Amino acid sequence: MKAFTQHQGLVAPMDRANVDTDLIIPKQFLKSIKRTGFGPNLFDELRYLDEGAPGQDCSQRPLNPDFPLNQERYRGASVLLARKNFGCGSSREHAPWALDDYGFRAIIAPSFADIFFNNCFKNGLLPIVLDEDTVAQLFEEMYAQEGYALTIDLEQQQVVKPDGTTIPFEVDSFRKHCLLNGLDDIGLTLEDADAISAYEAKRREQAPWLFDAVK
Repeated sequence: MKAFTQHQGLVAPMDRANVDTDLIIPKQFLKSIKRTGFGPNLFDELRYLDEGAPGQDCSQRPLNPDFPLNQERYRGASVLLARKNFGCGSSREHAPWALDDYGFRAIIAPSFADIFFNNCFKNGLLPIVLDEDTVAQLFEEMYAQEGYALTIDLEQQQVVKPDGTTIPFEVDSFRKHCLLNGLDDIGLTLEDADAISAYEAKRREQAPWLFDAVK
């Protein structure tokens, strides 16, 4: 998993509440358990004018010119600004996979669905909760200033606006540790690789017949 320490990125809007995971990545594209390849179908229903199919070359599909991610001013955005209850609906982990594969590193919203929120941390995305008034102010500033970018400092737990103003945010200390060090569940387990190996060696001595049985 990619570590997250400090990131500066262009901001793009998802200016609607209750964006569910089926809108983030529609169910027909959940054909793989790989974590890559979902970016072209991120927000598929909003992003394209036709109905896409799994395996289709999205570069040949007609784009919706009214959708922000298709507009030049937001091209290359890596910070998503959203409204309340982002990521609601089904618990599919493909939703953060699609956001990450597109290029987003952080999402700012007043609230997130719990399962989506947890899945973000497990996949290297940083979901940041700010109050609704602060998020509304960020939307205003972003719309007013083309090229609006934010710096997100996870270690200091603050969002830095273009004028240098800082906005603090809360993050669980364990999740912060994992993101700063790029540790997903497998990475956390491997931190104890020596202890696991020692336990397996001891069990092999104590009960060798168990290991013989699985040869």
